[in-house]
Amino acid sequence: MADEHTHHVLDFFTPRAAGWDSRFPDDGPAYTAAAGLLGLRPGDAVLDAGCGTGRALPALRAVVGPEGTVLGVDLTPAMLETARRAGRGDSGALVRADVARLPLRDGALDAVFGAGLISHLARPEADAAELARVVRPGGVLALFHPIGRAALAARQGRTVTDEDLRAEPRLRALLAGAGWELESYTDEDDRFLALAVRQARGGGRGRARRRTGGI
Repeated sequence: MADEHTHHVLDFFTPRAAGWDSRFPDDGPAYTAAAGLLGLRPGDAVLDAGCGTGRALPALRAVVGPEGTVLGVDLTPAMLETARRAGRGDSGALVRADVARLPLRDGALDAVFGAGLISHLARPEADAAELARVVRPGGVLALFHPIGRAALAARQGRTVTDEDLRAEPRLRALLAGAGWELESYTDEDDRFLALAVRQARGGGRGRARRRTGGI
């Protein structure tokens, strides 16, 4: 299953990588606005999971400052290479890895940002749980898209339904099973943004402490 999914992701994104940014040239302000809603502070550590061409990295770096940590992880080498050519490696470390098996210690991060991520996960709840593993209790997960569900469905020539993983009831249940509590949900024509908080083991949010040590 994992190998099949990897091949599917690579087959889809590799031929699209070089022209990805030119397909969506006006999305930059939406990424910047979303990054500003994560509640990050200077010095925090944040992961862009499935970072693609790294469009979120400059905005995330601006929020955490030069003393913070910004990582961009993607499965597709061609996407990471496009990010490097665009100079986005200056804003964060670019790492090839599967979000289902992150090379990070438990509780290493203050937040995870995922643009267009959930629809490309092989095992959405298990993979969301892996994201929870690497975030401290009280840390944040942001699931983002620069347009809303209905607008995206229209772009792709399909009908939006309640079976969509990003539909609020389904997403809330999925995240709860993975260790997150959905705190806010925005689905408008010009933005989809779901913000969830990492729960402590055994339920409850736990202390919103800062992480200590390295990643």
